[in-house]
Amino acid sequence: MPAAQAAAHAVDRYFRISERGSSFAREIRGGFAIFFTMAYILVLNPIILGSAQDRFGTQLSGPQLVTVTALVAAVMTAVMGLGGNLPLALAAGLGLNAVVAYQLAPLMSWADAMGLVVLEGILICLLVVTGLREAVMNAIPQQLKQAISVGIGLFIAFIGFVDAGFVTRIPGETGTVPVQLGATGQLAGWPVLVFCLGVLLTVALMARTVRGAILISIVVTTVVAIVINELADIRPTAWGLTVPAIPDDIVSAPDFGLVGSFSLFGAFEQVGAVTLVLLVFTLLLSDFFDTMGTVVGVSSEAGLLDENGKVPNLGRVLLIDGVAAVAGGAASASSNTSFVESAAGVGEGARTGFASLVTGGLFALALFLTPLATVVPAQAAAPALVAVGFLLMAQVRHIDWERYEIAIPAFLTIAVMPFTYSITNGIGAGFLAYVVIKAVLGRAREIHPLLWSAAALFAVYFAIDPIEQLVGA
Repeated sequence: MPAAQAAAHAVDRYFRISERGSSFAREIRGGFAIFFTMAYILVLNPIILGSAQDRFGTQLSGPQLVTVTALVAAVMTAVMGLGGNLPLALAAGLGLNAVVAYQLAPLMSWADAMGLVVLEGILICLLVVTGLREAVMNAIPQQLKQAISVGIGLFIAFIGFVDAGFVTRIPGETGTVPVQLGATGQLAGWPVLVFCLGVLLTVALMARTVRGAILISIVVTTVVAIVINELADIRPTAWGLTVPAIPDDIVSAPDFGLVGSFSLFGAFEQVGAVTLVLLVFTLLLSDFFDTMGTVVGVSSEAGLLDENGKVPNLGRVLLIDGVAAVAGGAASASSNTSFVESAAGVGEGARTGFASLVTGGLFALALFLTPLATVVPAQAAAPALVAVGFLLMAQVRHIDWERYEIAIPAFLTIAVMPFTYSITNGIGAGFLAYVVIKAVLGRAREIHPLLWSAAALFAVYFAIDPIEQLVGA
């Protein structure tokens, strides 16, 4: 047997490609499909993290963020392929990066915030090793988990509208509504028009079920923005942080300056213990359930679940996902997690981890194309936030709105997140409402002890100011 044929046979046997009814061609197509449906994260993650300031007014570098986003996605997706043998890609999680940017960073330094992400990842790994991950999963009602995803979806969409300038805070007003359409109560300016065109293009492509709809929209809208910026007289500041312009170079050496810029315990000196615990819990919760849902959903669609509905190599898959969270924090890319867009690869016929190797290779290639990613203005990328918000919002259909004991906590979870601009507040409101309603209905025994503990922590979190005043008095 020729060496090349022997190597192909060994790879086929390791990944069980033929055994699962797939082929190298299908796996390669699937790997490309996964990459092109989630490559938008190379643009969105730097915009979300780069647009926020930490407690000391520091902002992270856009090019460096592109590098670490691609780096961790490349490494951990390849590891998932080799160790988990599923067509599953990992990258900086949307929602999780919003927690880091808008919840953690304003309270501490970026290094401290990324240190908390590392701690969250270590906790996930410990939960996997001890078997507690499934126990915590079972403690929270499924419909409340879905409400959390819906709330995060609305929160992400709201961030998209704000970042694009479609929604703004009314300057100097205290007695009227807090936000308005555009900068003056109406839409004005070319940048906002670019955003509107991007939204319409994105939803049109999604409605047509075009693969890579989000990425296609970002690319097309960016080209439109570059053309408009060249032809129209637009103030550079009107675009925000990133001005769309043709870069001097397409290829550049990656900048690894953010790798290792984290402080494992620095946050303990910046915020109170209760707040710290709840912030880590928020990260843990978001990462936790997104991963479980994605892994089961992708495996089911690929026909890989066993007769008992279990995912193959589940322990290894969850452990790799936990390690990805650690790696994301250590590289300042935010917590990395499994992407539901991996289902696009399954749709192309991928059934094994070989597709993940292909996707990881493409992310590695993206390390050297940073200039292309950093010409994308917020107005071209923000439509993707709106689209992802819609995808997360779709889970609202699974909530039983006739049962008040679950419908009210779900509603509060969904509403409080965007209305208070806080994912933590939404989760806490939902947990507290669920526990209180169950208790007053005489069904306290149905509440898992872990949920009681979480609700108690949130009660302290919401009442922290009067508690501090009481203790101080």
